[in-house]
Amino acid sequence: MSPIDALWPALRSAIFLMDAETAHEWTMDLLASAPRTAAAMLGPWLGGRPEALREVGGVRWRNPVGLAAGLDKDGRAIAFWSHIGFGAVEVGTVTAKAQPGNDRPRLWRLPEHRALVNRLGFNNRGSEALASTLRTFRERGGGPVPVGANVGKSKVTPNESATEDYVTSIERLAGLVEWFTVNVSSPHTPGLRDLQAAASLRELLPRAVDAAQGTPVWLKIAPDLDDEGVVDAIEAARHAGVRAIVATNTTLRRTGVDTPHPGGMSGRPLYPLATATIERAIAQPLPVIGAGGIDGVERARERLDAGCVAVMVYSALVFEGPGLPSRITRGLA
Repeated sequence: MSPIDALWPALRSAIFLMDAETAHEWTMDLLASAPRTAAAMLGPWLGGRPEALREVGGVRWRNPVGLAAGLDKDGRAIAFWSHIGFGAVEVGTVTAKAQPGNDRPRLWRLPEHRALVNRLGFNNRGSEALASTLRTFRERGGGPVPVGANVGKSKVTPNESATEDYVTSIERLAGLVEWFTVNVSSPHTPGLRDLQAAASLRELLPRAVDAAQGTPVWLKIAPDLDDEGVVDAIEAARHAGVRAIVATNTTLRRTGVDTPHPGGMSGRPLYPLATATIERAIAQPLPVIGAGGIDGVERARERLDAGCVAVMVYSALVFEGPGLPSRITRGLA
């Protein structure tokens, strides 16, 4: 057990005295202000970064456990995430236009379910600001793991102009990340999930792949798609040259969870709800990164044994602490 694992229950209790979004902002401010050397020194204290190199959608990950998008939308703490056990880090979701997101409150913890509910609405500083952050990160030497960018549509952009919105962000970030994930599956931007329809993807994805200039492009899908929708989306992705599928995003369903909070649910209850979507995706001819409800070694191993090439975690960090990625990777080894 790493030192942080022993201390985490007490630290979590203190952090949970704050509301969820205040705690998140406080944590991000703290991590963003930590110098790179401090982040590197913290690595062994948090369990290190076990090595288990693997190919994931055209990208060489250092191990099969990645950080999912949503935790660090603006890439403020990349140096920290790169040293705490992850094999890869995805920042975002970022949009072409800076936007504040939805009104508060918009993020809630469900501790009894080890779950989060959010309706953040892609709050971020915009892809131009992220490009500047990444450029500085690279100029200072980068980090030990690959970094990807999750790209979404600006709220003010109508769906008929969505392709140009995505292309703008990808062009700004091209050459600064190891992959792009096209996010058409968040439930918090009006009309966004309509872009998962095959006809929309056939317009969007080829342009995204071209704008990426050889950088691998992945597609993130929702757990609420039916079987036909999953197959159609992945077929459109394959024809466009997309290299991998991230399955899944948050869910609007509340199976087994009684909560009045609106928005997308993530964390432990999402795991069984995402299974059917992931199984359907694995049966298609693109590699799948499993996301949603991965909160320990057992669930990570189940996804990998089922055929996923890697997994991503986010919500479980809130409840299990920053020692989680190292713990999962060592357990898998």
